[in-house]
Amino acid sequence: MDNKQHQPLNLEEIRKRLAQARGQQYWRSLEEIAESEEFQQILEKEFPRQSSPLGAFLHRRQFLKLMGASLALAGLTSCRPLSMRKIVPQVQQPEEMIPGKPLYFASAFSIGGYARGVLVESHEGRPTKIEGNAKHPASPGPGGVVNPQAPAQLNPDGTPKHIGATDAFTQASILTLYDPDRSQSPMYQGQLSAWTDFNAALAAEMAKQAAVRGAGLRILTENVTSPTLAALIQELLKKYPQAKWHQYEPTHNDNALEGAKIAFGTPVNTIYRFDRADVILSLDGDFLYSGPASVRYAHDYATRRQVRYGTTQMNRLYVVESTPTVTGSAADHRLPLRPSQIGAFALALAKAVGLPVSAPQLPAEQQRWVDAVARDLQAHRSRCVVVVGESQPPEIHALVHAINHALGNAGQTVVYTQPVEANPVNHTESLRDLVQDMAAGKVETLIILGGNPAYNAPADMEFARLLKELTQRNGFTVHLSQYEDETSALCLWHIPESHYLETWGDSRAFDGTVSIVQPLIEPLYPSRSAIELVDNLLGRQRNSYDIVQAYWSKQLGTANFQKAWRKALHDGVIAGTALPPRPVKMRLDAVASAAQKVSAPAEGLEIVLAPDPTVWDGRFANNGWLQELPKPLSHLTWDNAAFVSPATAQKMGLQMDTGGLANIVDVVELRYRGEKLRAPVWIMPGQPDDCVTLFLGYGRTRAGKVGTGIGYNAYKVRFSDALWTASGVTLVKTGERYPLASTQQHHSMHGRDLVHVGTLDEFRKDPKHLVKAAAHEEPLPTMYPEHTWEGNAWAMVIDTSLCIGCNACVTACQAENNIPIVGKEQVARGREMHWIRIDRYYEGGLDNPSTHLLPVPCMQCANAPCEPVCPVGATNHSEEGLNQMVYNRCVGTRYCSNNCPYKVRRFNFLKYNDPKEPVLQLLNNPDVTVRGRGVMEKCTYCVQRINAARIEAKKLGREIQDGEVITACQAACPTHAIIFGNMNDRQSLVAQLKQEPHHYGLLEELNTRPRTTYLAKVRNPNPELEGA
Repeated sequence: MDNKQHQPLNLEEIRKRLAQARGQQYWRSLEEIAESEEFQQILEKEFPRQSSPLGAFLHRRQFLKLMGASLALAGLTSCRPLSMRKIVPQVQQPEEMIPGKPLYFASAFSIGGYARGVLVESHEGRPTKIEGNAKHPASPGPGGVVNPQAPAQLNPDGTPKHIGATDAFTQASILTLYDPDRSQSPMYQGQLSAWTDFNAALAAEMAKQAAVRGAGLRILTENVTSPTLAALIQELLKKYPQAKWHQYEPTHNDNALEGAKIAFGTPVNTIYRFDRADVILSLDGDFLYSGPASVRYAHDYATRRQVRYGTTQMNRLYVVESTPTVTGSAADHRLPLRPSQIGAFALALAKAVGLPVSAPQLPAEQQRWVDAVARDLQAHRSRCVVVVGESQPPEIHALVHAINHALGNAGQTVVYTQPVEANPVNHTESLRDLVQDMAAGKVETLIILGGNPAYNAPADMEFARLLKELTQRNGFTVHLSQYEDETSALCLWHIPESHYLETWGDSRAFDGTVSIVQPLIEPLYPSRSAIELVDNLLGRQRNSYDIVQAYWSKQLGTANFQKAWRKALHDGVIAGTALPPRPVKMRLDAVASAAQKVSAPAEGLEIVLAPDPTVWDGRFANNGWLQELPKPLSHLTWDNAAFVSPATAQKMGLQMDTGGLANIVDVVELRYRGEKLRAPVWIMPGQPDDCVTLFLGYGRTRAGKVGTGIGYNAYKVRFSDALWTASGVTLVKTGERYPLASTQQHHSMHGRDLVHVGTLDEFRKDPKHLVKAAAHEEPLPTMYPEHTWEGNAWAMVIDTSLCIGCNACVTACQAENNIPIVGKEQVARGREMHWIRIDRYYEGGLDNPSTHLLPVPCMQCANAPCEPVCPVGATNHSEEGLNQMVYNRCVGTRYCSNNCPYKVRRFNFLKYNDPKEPVLQLLNNPDVTVRGRGVMEKCTYCVQRINAARIEAKKLGREIQDGEVITACQAACPTHAIIFGNMNDRQSLVAQLKQEPHHYGLLEELNTRPRTTYLAKVRNPNPELEGA
């Protein structure tokens, strides 16, 4: 590490600078406002942390170990055998596979039991890339969800014409398949064992339980929506009538189900129709980023934010939240409150819309919000919606149901169905029942299917201790998981779990739609799925294909079953399985009674416990792509930190130092109910005062080479009666310092007009007003002769009104283009390799600034400054206007990077793509060159996709049509903020968007003539709250 002493931030001086600012002012970080000497040096040198190839703290062996599952081997196209069972591609099945031409198969990826539809690209039997399935309700395409009954539409190159959106987790799931740290063999008492030994031991144990009708048998699963798995478990419970099935998901929606019970007398699944809503209020709910329907919700929300083609109507989003989120950053108005204050806000709002509840007196600013929001909601009855996050207690969920009912939203913007879960239970109570039985000695056989409860169970349940004691007293404990993790280490048996791309299965989406999980590859290692293991418990040895098909043959009927089966595999959904709307009856008396139990705002410090934005609840801790993915808003990588507000930091004397190889921050000790937790702090603008946010998912002890030993374990202070929020917390400054790697100051374009933001009213009055500072009516003069681009002229437009900063595009680009990870130390030096970044800008004061986001790929400049400075012509222009790289010609001078005003070029300082694990030879996209050390690289507009479309169009004797080339970032974007196409085609969408009055290019005054351009951001604030 750099031992130089760095100047800590002076928060009081920063506040003064912001208060003295005039007009619109956008800032990226606290360091930028402070204008420290070291920050100025960073700007002057541009790449100050990139001068030395290796830091003193980084050794070659440590580096290779860190790379883990992200390292990929250059250019090999090895393949694995196809499944012996027939799977159904998205194209007409050929007589023979054509080498070099991928096939696409529909499948489903689940988080927390809920399915997301995917299309998997396969090269000679080797899955390499994940796209969304536009026929699946959770992954809509630009035109929404495609009707599964419609005939398949394909591009000439065989790619699906309708590709759906995804999130970063789905994109990164392909990396987990090839992770060399995955479990590869059964383990008995921590030692390698054989499958025959496990089969014999399992049969003997089940015979023992049969004699007592399963009295000592317990099954623990995560959330289950799979119809096949649920049917098998019910069959098992019937065979062993005294056995019990328990479920535990650390991020389950217990509060939502309990709130529905209060409001309607029965648990229901709530689905929001943001595509119908003119006004949206979110109470501590990050619906655009987290949850089983987040991709769909982001798409639906964005359809009402498009200000194009003369359309001047937008929805309006209010967000009240206890920590900065993706949804909060997209809000037209945002109010930061401590968790306990949100209940009082909800009560006041309920009273304002006419519900018979009493509400406490609020501070003046909060009451102003309540009055303005209530009037706006009532002015849009049946065309508004109020949502609430899982962190709020059941009473608030019930209250929100009543508010929506009072506003006439039920059946319009809010739809209710029966629960999607096969067995809807309170997960916390279900796990508590199991723990009590374990403590009482009632459990003899415990089968854990997935999950990691020894790591993520509530601290007061002491699950890890009880599991260890059960195993030590000769209990038969089995854990099925993809990794030999913390729970596996405490069990008698660990069984490798198949990846979803290796096994057959089924799963339901947020609306109940069933998808068949279709494998793309034979298991890389001997493993079993949950349905196969439960089938083993029943004394059978069927494979997953036979199990799933047998179940659905009963459900779909034998007549024409094969036709229905093939269609389900082809489409990725089983038509007609979505749950129908369910009529409900509001119980206002029960809601009013529950409202009396809403706690008053707490005194003192509060904490928020939230899933980490990139590793979630810890299940993705060993995924290098997600570890290195900058977290939305904070842009931290490879760590979790405790968020505190600038005012709280100032009060406690907490500091973040500027400069150096990393952000050196203070470490605090958090004390709660006898537990102590040490964590680095991150001063977060927009964080409520006297509120600390802790992120779950880190502090793993057995995650794998990538994820072990990183960050702090927030589960240590998570209790069963305070899963999401808690008060009565003590925070103490320890005097220790810790380095954090954040990308927020990397590749800065400081001091220039980059973000253009205006209100809807301003746009209606003068659409060009938003970009007048950047606009140039006439082309700037040039010394070079004008070049006429004939044929295709590829270009991209990014609508900043729609970008929510979810980073799906970043991960999609990494997966498509064989981009490696580099590790924390290299990120701290500014050497991350991502080809597209999401710059974040703040506007306003420290306490509650507005957030603006700017995706920045290569600009593909017509007058590219990088080209004339390259001494070997490694960077040049193609005949279609692409600024392209000739990797074999590059000698690594980095002149091009120094001369790029957009800071979008990436240099391979080390041989990042250098794997030592054979399985990683399968990961790479064979259509993309893998770069070596000393080579510059950057965004190529996915030229390999352009080439594939060109070849097929040439075969047909025509030009490439609009929409036939979809870049990886464009395909993944859930809000469809990225549009790509041929700007010479005046009918193309990208050409039309370039004619919009609020269209502009970055740094146009430099006369670089970028092909990547933007639409200015349009907000829709409420005049009553303008400035709030």
